[in-house]
Amino acid sequence: MEPCNNQSSSHDIIRWFEDVTENAELVQTQTLRRILELNWGVEYLKKWLGNVEIHDVDACTLESLYTSLVPLVSHTDLEPYIQRTANGDSAPLLTQQPMTTLSLSSGTTEGRQKYVPFTSHSAQTTLQIFRLAAAHRSRVYPTREGGKILEFIYSSKQFKTRGGLTAGTATTHYYASQEFKIKQETTKSFTCSPEEVISSGDNKQATYCHLLLGLFFSDQVEFITSTFAYSIVQSFITFEELWRDLCIDIRDGTLSKRINIPRVRKAVLDIISPKPKLASKIEAACKELEDSDWFGLVPKLWPNAKYVYSIMTGSMQPYLKKLRRYAPGVPLVSAEYGSTESWIGVNVDPCLPPEDVTFAVVPTFSYFEFIPLYRHKHDCNLATDDFIEDKPVPLSQVKVGQQYEIVLTTFTGLYRYRLGDVVEVAGFHRGTPKLNFICRRKLILTVNIDKNTEKDLQMVVERGSQLLSKSRAELIDFTSHADVVNQPGHYIIYWEIKGDVEDRVLHECCREMDASFVDHGYVVSRRSNSIGPLELRIVEKGTFKKILEYFIGNGSALSQFKTPRCTSNKVLLSILNLCTIKRVYSTAYA
Repeated sequence: MEPCNNQSSSHDIIRWFEDVTENAELVQTQTLRRILELNWGVEYLKKWLGNVEIHDVDACTLESLYTSLVPLVSHTDLEPYIQRTANGDSAPLLTQQPMTTLSLSSGTTEGRQKYVPFTSHSAQTTLQIFRLAAAHRSRVYPTREGGKILEFIYSSKQFKTRGGLTAGTATTHYYASQEFKIKQETTKSFTCSPEEVISSGDNKQATYCHLLLGLFFSDQVEFITSTFAYSIVQSFITFEELWRDLCIDIRDGTLSKRINIPRVRKAVLDIISPKPKLASKIEAACKELEDSDWFGLVPKLWPNAKYVYSIMTGSMQPYLKKLRRYAPGVPLVSAEYGSTESWIGVNVDPCLPPEDVTFAVVPTFSYFEFIPLYRHKHDCNLATDDFIEDKPVPLSQVKVGQQYEIVLTTFTGLYRYRLGDVVEVAGFHRGTPKLNFICRRKLILTVNIDKNTEKDLQMVVERGSQLLSKSRAELIDFTSHADVVNQPGHYIIYWEIKGDVEDRVLHECCREMDASFVDHGYVVSRRSNSIGPLELRIVEKGTFKKILEYFIGNGSALSQFKTPRCTSNKVLLSILNLCTIKRVYSTAYA
């Protein structure tokens, strides 16, 4: 039940989506059968299913057989198979289709990048979800056909594994694919930057070119986008520093010497030409914007931009405040929900603010199961997280208001794979659940019986950082660490701040955060001093850029980067601690 490739209109793909979601339960059993038929006989499935003849079994029985015989797994369980493929083993280990490409996860959750299978199906579903998302957005925010998109997108360098497979980030594979070109044709919107800029491999040079071309086509830009909200905010921070140089290049039709990659220079210079009137207009606007701390940058410089579009949930939520300052009155539209392993859901209500967005599961992309999660009682002491698990249920049996961990069976060779994302079912779109992303299970702050998730941390930091307004300062970025080496163990929260803040205000911020953790285990432990006072460490300007550069230097793409909100990575902690310029301890519970 796939949409035809020639159905390019919004109406056709939405009609297809309504059909598959209306019959989501049936579509899911058919999707599982298709996955198993395509990959029947691979080494991994033989291990668990033996010689069962799936063609002789009806879809419902096959579903029951599969979920009872094939175990739930994590990436660690499948890693030996993926590594054998990477090393050149051409036997059908996970998929019958020969694997030629591997994706790298961002590595921001666990501190290391993982190989994930990438096939033509991966690129096709990416094109499909982008078309579907564009169709839903166009209903609310129609754009001009042939308009431009200011896209802050970046490829990292691809490389060959020992066995000759191409490896790189999923975004890199997609931007190099035919599907990326098809997307622009089918959505009738074209990125400002040529392929040479996107694939330059130098994110600083690429950002400058994205900004330059975005300004050159400023009256044609229909919307502004990037994979993550972080990239948009960082690009505008760069603009604050470089706008004078950009104006010179717009005025003269030249390109700054900082762009030193020959093919990038040629591609950009082939596009731009002198625009002195536009340069003068931008220069006047920037002088006004500088006086207002860049409030209203987007509507001032890109007056026809209908919205800003990006992943804005989870670890991206802290950047919304800054984004709203740059784009007051411009709708912020949250992009689709997916992972390196699989796309999951589409935003069918693009008019909702990012804080309220939900994602309707696309039942043809993978076979989905959901592990019900329940909070432990307060006297429990687990080292992992604060959830009791029930048996996984299929997509059709999830309940509104219940939290779950997502389990994937994909066309690319992942079988009953625990994704690690915690979601809550907010409702249904016809027969498919609408999910609200809650947090990553592994991103947990814990010292002993306390358990605080990424979402708990974000709420606490939001409360504490509100006090910075007393000093007209703002929080640029943050992360945290549970120090269990020194006793009693305690939480450390690292802040990078723009502006000068009095020590008195920092002490208030620290105390407010410590008092704002509501987890019962944390409160009890603080009162008994089995967890020490929260420590706030202020890091010097540019610290989080150093963290970004560390990840990019280890193979991540800027498009894929997410600041880890809780870390035990020794390199990151070394950067953070070397850059610490001030330490403050909480007086809450004193």
